[in-house]
Amino acid sequence: MGQSIFVPKEVDVAESRIAASPDTVKRLTGLGLDVVVEAGAGSRSRILDGEFEKAGARIGKSSDAAKADVILKLRRPTSSELKSYKKGAVVIATMDPYGNEADVAAMADAGVTSFAMEFMPRITRAQSMDVLSSQANLAGYRAVIDAAAEYDRALPMMMTAAGTVPAAKVFVMGAGVAGLQAIATARRLGAVVTATDVRAAAGEQVQSLGAKFIMTDALKDASGEGGYARELTEDEKKAQAELVADHIAKQDIVITTALIPGRPAPRLVTADMVKAMKPGSVIVDLAVERGGNVEGAVAGQVVTTANDVKIIGHLNVPGRVAASASLLYAKNLYTFLETMIDKEKKALAIDMDDELVKATMLTHGGKVVHANFADTAKAAAPGKAPARKPAAKAGGAAVARKPAAKATGAKGAAKKPAAAKSGGEA
Repeated sequence: MGQSIFVPKEVDVAESRIAASPDTVKRLTGLGLDVVVEAGAGSRSRILDGEFEKAGARIGKSSDAAKADVILKLRRPTSSELKSYKKGAVVIATMDPYGNEADVAAMADAGVTSFAMEFMPRITRAQSMDVLSSQANLAGYRAVIDAAAEYDRALPMMMTAAGTVPAAKVFVMGAGVAGLQAIATARRLGAVVTATDVRAAAGEQVQSLGAKFIMTDALKDASGEGGYARELTEDEKKAQAELVADHIAKQDIVITTALIPGRPAPRLVTADMVKAMKPGSVIVDLAVERGGNVEGAVAGQVVTTANDVKIIGHLNVPGRVAASASLLYAKNLYTFLETMIDKEKKALAIDMDDELVKATMLTHGGKVVHANFADTAKAAAPGKAPARKPAAKAGGAAVARKPAAKATGAKGAAKKPAAAKSGGEA
């Protein structure tokens, strides 16, 4: 018997994705590993148990986690799940650690070696392991589909004998992975698309997709580390808000995607801006799990305002395209895990000096080892006061883009990673 991998059914009922696919199971068994998939784990992603069996997996029960050397998940393990894991087991998932330091400490106490996939560095070698990009891409697509479903008019211009239907005006705020896919999808559906971002370099990408880029002259560039946006100054926020307020009143659909690593989502759309929009307009807030970009957005709900504007705050947006999201996420995890497998011995061989390991390892050997969480995890350990969670956090994890994807700026809580997003970035 080789070392074993267990793929559980996610305990969170809001999570419809799975961390393996028939393709990755076949690849893992090809490396000499034994793969066990919990019965029904892939049903909500349209992957039946029989497909995993054909690929070489054994269909098992949740209790099989106790014997697993590696556990592949979507979300951070719960306390009850941790009790069933053996010491030394490797757990790979989107861990959503910011604001959840007590849970990180619990993983250390359980003796598991945990990896946070959302901390994967943005380097060429790790592109195929970037869960934030793979999931944010689908979130951007789904945001447009959800908006179109709530919008009671056609998106493309239609010229008919009875008259002309004007094209819908779509405004995308944030031109990261999710934003760019939202732009591309809205354009395919025939909408007139504009977009904004605080990073000047995003302008060329927006224009390459056939959309118009708008940016205030007062904001030259707000690019930060790792290609992400830095936090704006008060003057920059005011100038950007003035530009957005004037533009947003003329839009039919607005999609917001802005996230800042390790912090609550920035507020982009105020209640006054929403009041200025036309009746029947739609806003999709992809950052709602991180507190939201839109004032009035409610996590997990579609809110209709007094002036008949719908604000969509769906949770786990990639999970709304679960069949596709699972295939991409599973490939991300497999590609990362493969780097830690000794092909000759057909066993785990974690290189602690590997830059991917250093960037993503949260706990190991009974300790919290990630530099951003080591101190705060001690304070949040059992028997001590729990770490303060951000008031803006709502709902389940994403991943989150990014970071989704993905939140506290409290002093001493955790420095943000240079190239990591929480939630579904956007």
